[in-house]
Amino acid sequence: MLDSVSSVVTSAGELAKTSEVFKASNTAPTAQPVSAGMGFNNVLEQVAADAIGSMKAGEAASIQSIQGKLSAQKVVEAVMSAERSLQMAVAVRDKVVQAYQEVSRMAI
Repeated sequence: MLDSVSSVVTSAGELAKTSEVFKASNTAPTAQPVSAGMGFNNVLEQVAADAIGSMKAGEAASIQSIQGKLSAQKVVEAVMSAERSLQMAVAVRDKVVQAYQEVSRMAI
């Protein structure tokens, strides 16, 4: 399952590169980002990587609990963190789909 999530991160990075190519070909003036260090694609990639790390930590904690190496409290904390990350990822996905649908309905 996590391999398929990792492919989403890669796809997000490719989408961001495509948007950079579009921005380079666009002749209209654009606003400068507040911090020159991180662009939207970098932030999105970092958030996705953190979510994947949280999921992996939750799975590892569950396995360690089954083996008797980790307390129930630590497992619950790790799984709840993974659940929050998953809920955030689903919410972001829903907003992206909603924005895409709104743009596709716009009259040109």
